[in-house]
Amino acid sequence: MSIRTLVALVLALLSTTITNLAYLRQHDAAAALPVLSIRRPLHSLQLLLGDRGWLLGFAMETSGFLLYAGALALASLALVQSITAGGIGVLAYVSSYIRGRQLSRRERSGVIISVLGLLALGVSLVGGSGAGRSGSTATILLWLGATGALALLILLLGRAPLGVAVSAAVAGGLFFSIGDISTKVATQGGARIGFLVTLILGYMLGTVLLQLGYQAGGALTVAGLATLLTNAVPIAAGTIVLDEPVPSGAFGGLRVLAFAAVTVGAFLLSRPETSRQRRMPLPEARLPGSGR
Repeated sequence: MSIRTLVALVLALLSTTITNLAYLRQHDAAAALPVLSIRRPLHSLQLLLGDRGWLLGFAMETSGFLLYAGALALASLALVQSITAGGIGVLAYVSSYIRGRQLSRRERSGVIISVLGLLALGVSLVGGSGAGRSGSTATILLWLGATGALALLILLLGRAPLGVAVSAAVAGGLFFSIGDISTKVATQGGARIGFLVTLILGYMLGTVLLQLGYQAGGALTVAGLATLLTNAVPIAAGTIVLDEPVPSGAFGGLRVLAFAAVTVGAFLLSRPETSRQRRMPLPEARLPGSGR
């Protein structure tokens, strides 16, 4: 493993730890606020910015993003995302400790699988960790566009069957993945600095939807589902769109298993809402509002 890759892994670990702690602060703050309204965006923004707890969470999340961007400048997208996916374990344990409740068997399994996935990833790095090629701009734009369309479709059709928290979390996670992929592409410099536009849009919409989810569901459910999509989609995009190589032989197989493990671990930690929560209608005037 090169020094460059090692630094990227440290930055990614710090980023995911800080970001998941920020999610908890933002959740508690947003859940205690009056209902955010899309018809009064400035008032909703004022509510968020006027809450010190939410501001601290947002500042922590911003710090986490800067560390994440630094990691992406040094290593492949799939590699960095697999590290950040393991951060859901931090969210699970801290959430459990703060709220004084035991992790369920499903959640403990998620933590164990995530950690095993990270260990497998570390071993696979012996086989190399190439940064890949730049990928086709048209293909990247097509991927981002399709992801955005899917997120909007979930928002339009998923409210009734999934509930407010789950639909907002899934759509938010997809928008965050747009921001993550755009961050990686923008770090390539040149004309690709233009991807800062999709970076800002992705993170802004993802942040807004996360706040909406926080007002309707638990931190582990909302942030967990968002994290699942935020990591799984860029991991796939790294290989499919950006042509990031996977080591051959046993190390390659181990790398694939590691990617799968952190994704499955995040899924297990994303507790589904109760049937009562899923039936809760989405208020017409509710607004998304927060970020990676």
